[in-house]
Amino acid sequence: MSVNDPMTPASKRPAGPRPLLAVFDLDGTLLDSDEALCAAYVALGVPRESVTYGHVVADECARLGLSLDDYIAAYDPAAAVPFPGVESMLAGLTRWAVCSNKDRRSGTAELARLGWQPAAALFAQDFGGGPKRLGPVLDALGLGGEDVLFVGDSPHDAVCAADAGARFAVAAWNPRTRALGLNGDVVLRSPSDLPAALG
Repeated sequence: MSVNDPMTPASKRPAGPRPLLAVFDLDGTLLDSDEALCAAYVALGVPRESVTYGHVVADECARLGLSLDDYIAAYDPAAAVPFPGVESMLAGLTRWAVCSNKDRRSGTAELARLGWQPAAALFAQDFGGGPKRLGPVLDALGLGGEDVLFVGDSPHDAVCAADAGARFAVAAWNPRTRALGLNGDVVLRSPSDLPAALG
């Protein structure tokens, strides 16, 4: 009986590379949330053109002279919607995680509203109020950087992956990534491209 024979017990077959686990940024990656994020700032009197993306929300509020609590009260977690194809992509994964700069209050509300259940979901408060880092997510999952593919939409996401020794995939279904000229180990034009990237 050959080791490649399908009747050969799995324990006797050569071990292949283990598929990577996907860790996702939330805003701009899984959720098309730019308008929802911007609308809360505009409601608090900030000119639309002054709003930027990809930051810790507390830092952006401080830059704009706003109270974080006022921003959270103005933010509508029901306004952000998944990018097309994201829900079916997530439904095909047995285990995945979230690493986000979002405030935990709005982040957990959005996950609950969508019925999404990641194996781990870490938000701004989990990083001591500073920018997100992949290390704490890896610790929560019991994995190393070589075990995951970090999917994101910003230069900071690319840095997070590099700092943790993880591969980075550009969520190029968000047009903003193309405007930024963002590069990664993998460029995902559609959520349906993810399974092949995970191996």
